Amino acid sequence: MKSYLCVIAAALCVLPRAAADVVPVYTNYLRQYQTPTGVVWASNDTVAATGTQQSSLAINPGGARFDLWTIKASPYTEYLLDTKYVSTYTPAATVVITSEDPYALEDPDHPSAHPLIPRTRADRPFYVKVTVAGLSVDPAYPPASKSVNLCRYVQSYGVGGTGIGIDRTQATLLSQAAIATTVPQTLTYALTSVPGADRTKVRGEERFSVFTLLDATTTPSTPASQLASQYIQIWPVADGAVTGITQGQVIRNAMPQLTLTLHDLYPYSTTYAQVYKGSPQLGTAGAVVPGSNLVVSDTVPANSVLLVSNYDAVLPTDGVWTIEILTTTPFGTDRLAYLSFTLDRTIEMNGSFTTIE
Repeated sequence: MKSYLCVIAAALCVLPRAAADVVPVYTNYLRQYQTPTGVVWASNDTVAATGTQQSSLAINPGGARFDLWTIKASPYTEYLLDTKYVSTYTPAATVVITSEDPYALEDPDHPSAHPLIPRTRADRPFYVKVTVAGLSVDPAYPPASKSVNLCRYVQSYGVGGTGIGIDRTQATLLSQAAIATTVPQTLTYALTSVPGADRTKVRGEERFSVFTLLDATTTPSTPASQLASQYIQIWPVADGAVTGITQGQVIRNAMPQLTLTLHDLYPYSTTYAQVYKGSPQLGTAGAVVPGSNLVVSDTVPANSVLLVSNYDAVLPTDGVWTIEILTTTPFGTDRLAYLSFTLDRTIEMNGSFTTIE
């Protein structure tokens, strides 16, 4: 099998120029090493700085290594620019990660120039679809042609981290498994394994990578190489608090100023406070407290402190009331905080009325 090679010869701009500022002349060429036969083919033809060409020798099951060299004419010096290994049985793979958050799904009508990173919340599941093609079924072929390795890595961003500037070589290899089938597989993970003591507050990423196997049948041995990889970001569960009113407080005058303290609001969420008549009851629809609405449309979680006042209009009658902080995300609506209080604004007058005749 012949193979087409894409050639990009480096300019070697870091090399010193010759005396009198003469621009050196470089000649590029390819050298092909057949494995395991050891046959070497060196081109007599020069190679352009960019372009493609067909390999001169067929690629055997053992594969071949291509070295791209350049020669400086004066003084005569050879430089190895790049090395690539090609095999007739090198498989191909794809990894696609999805979650309940459709953020990373490509809109066919508005494709993105920069693919978006999948994301989910620490308490939600995610799904990994792995597809492998090109695996051999020939018993005479080496193991590296019949199987690939799926590796799962986890890495924490730390408290308040966002992943910017993270060193992914420090990720922890959590598990690995061999894949020896071309049937697509979808793996379901009910919860993330990003490390952290408080499982609702972990933030980090999980990465899934497909690698070839080490091929010891070649000389030298062909190391494992990455075929595909994708990661998903994990963000913490939000929390909040209401201050300015205490649980069970009786309020007889104007409503006090409230402070809404919000932590780790999901990157795509709408958060607000609502009030309704009666004791706390999940799923009750109430009136939105003016000034409490906050929309987050970002790539990382957000924190906020809101001061709310002049909201008496949404509390028209006396009695027991409940105030809640709700947040709506791609995963549904969750209650972050709540308390109940009593309004008693009726003015009562005690006295007597007498007359003298």
